[in-house]
Amino acid sequence: EEEREAAMAALKATTTTLFAARPLRPLTTKLRGGRGATRTTTTTNTTTSAKATTKANAQAVSLTCSPIGSFGFPFSKLRRNFRGVVLSASGEDTEAPAVVDERQDLVNSLDIRVGKILSVKEHEEADSLFIESIDVGDEDGPRTIVSGLRPYMPASELEGKDCVVLCNLKPRNMRGVKSHGMLLCASDKKGEEDDVVELLSPPEGSPVGERLCFGGFTGDLPDPFGPNKIQKKKIWEKVQPDLKTDAQGGAQFQDLPMVASTGQIKSKSLTNSNIS
Repeated sequence: EEEREAAMAALKATTTTLFAARPLRPLTTKLRGGRGATRTTTTTNTTTSAKATTKANAQAVSLTCSPIGSFGFPFSKLRRNFRGVVLSASGEDTEAPAVVDERQDLVNSLDIRVGKILSVKEHEEADSLFIESIDVGDEDGPRTIVSGLRPYMPASELEGKDCVVLCNLKPRNMRGVKSHGMLLCASDKKGEEDDVVELLSPPEGSPVGERLCFGGFTGDLPDPFGPNKIQKKKIWEKVQPDLKTDAQGGAQFQDLPMVASTGQIKSKSLTNSNIS
C-alpha cells in the first residue's frame, strides 16, 4: 500500500511539472475518470523550469502502478511505461502487436490464382497475340485473356496446361478483343530471336481458382483490391520489377516465394529471370 501511494504521488508530481513547463491560458476540458465518469475540470499552468524534476520523478514511478483514476486520466485499460513496454490495467506486460510486413500488404492486394487453359486461338488482327479461354474458378465461367505469347510457343503447348493468372487488372481492349487478366510467365530476353518465355506452373494437383500467397500459404488472405484501385495506386507497377525466379526457378517477390497450397510456383527451366 505504501509503494502504491508513493507511485501515485510520484506520477502526480510528474504530471504537475509537465503541465507547468510552459505558461498557458486556463483551459477547461472534459476528462474521463477511472470508472468511465466524465467530469469538467479547469487547469491553470504556471511557469517553472522543472526539466530535471520531471526526469527524476519519471524514473521513480513504479512500472506496475495501478490505474490513476483519481487524477482524471483514462489509464483504465492500457498504458506504456517509460521504456515503451505495454502494460495491462494490472500492470503486467502484454504481448506487443505483430510487426506488419509492408511487402505482404503490397502483394496481398493482388488477386493471383491458379488457372487452367481450356483453349487457345490466334488473334485475327495481331500476329503476336493469342486469345485464351482460361478457367480461374469464377462462378460465371472461364475468362477471355489475350497474351503476347504467339512468337514464343505454339498454341498446342498452352492448351490444357495449368497456369498462373493475375485476375484483378482492369479489362483491356487488345485489338478488338477485351482481355480480363494477365497470364504470368518467366522470360529471358537476350535478343529478339533468342528470347525465351515460359509459363509459370503451379505444382501438380493445385486447385483451379486457388489464390496464391507470398511467403507461406494461408487460406485466410485479406480481400484483394478492386481493379480500379490496383490501377490508381499502380500496385502491379510496384510489384513487377521485384517479381523474379530464383536460382532453382521458383517464383518469388523479393525473398518471398509465390506458393499454392501444394508448394512453390515454378518456371520449367528459367532461373534468375523476370516475371511478367
